[in-house]
Amino acid sequence: MRIASWNVNSLRVRLPHLLNWLATARPAMLGLQETKLTDDKFPKDEIQAAGYHVVFAGQPTYNGVALLVDAVHFQPPRNVQINNPRFPDDQARLIAADLHAKQGTGAMRLICGYIPNGSEVGSEKFDYKRRWLAACAAWLKQELANNSRLAFVGDFNIAPDDRDVHDPALWHEKILCSTAERQHLEELLKLGLHDAYRLHEQPAQQYSWWDYREAAFRRNRGLRIDLILLSAELAAACTASGIDPGPRKLEKPSDHTPVWADVRL
Repeated sequence: MRIASWNVNSLRVRLPHLLNWLATARPAMLGLQETKLTDDKFPKDEIQAAGYHVVFAGQPTYNGVALLVDAVHFQPPRNVQINNPRFPDDQARLIAADLHAKQGTGAMRLICGYIPNGSEVGSEKFDYKRRWLAACAAWLKQELANNSRLAFVGDFNIAPDDRDVHDPALWHEKILCSTAERQHLEELLKLGLHDAYRLHEQPAQQYSWWDYREAAFRRNRGLRIDLILLSAELAAACTASGIDPGPRKLEKPSDHTPVWADVRL
């Protein structure tokens, strides 16, 4: 099955791109970030017509997350959790659910997060990002204790290391690439999570986000900040992983492109 993640940067604008990608890529499950829609405006009918169950949490203009699950092979999501119970927040940045296949036993826990950007190292927004990540680690520790099959997908707004940065010297200690942010990500990995992309040999200079400015995509001046983190059981069953740059080539694209991991269970 294919687990995927995509920051669509406004689902209202990118809905045709999403529906086309669902039809061609057919992921078993997909986490979306930056839907930027209130719940009453979410295109639930269109996504269900494409063959997916969907649960979501939104707000106007900013943030917003959703989980899509293949309705042919999976039951509707259960035990949906919106945001981190350990971190009261009015920003819609986190959603989790239990997923059960129609055939077979056992369930998996899928979590989708839109980690705060942080704006600038040392700013109030950076402090919020660090507090958000620390609370996320505390909550994830319990989630992993309760779920041996867990995937945490999303826009992490952190490039894990210099291999994931087009120009490490330019980005050194800047937002998305600072030592403090990478340490927070490392704390998540120490809980028993694995970066699916790094489980397999990958080409050099592969990124998931490119700024709209300065022809960054054409020049491949990007960062890999969209991640799929897998629990040990799912990591052991991960057969492939990668980044699909296709949607970034479309007219009026998101500045992010989908990332994916194949898991055989």
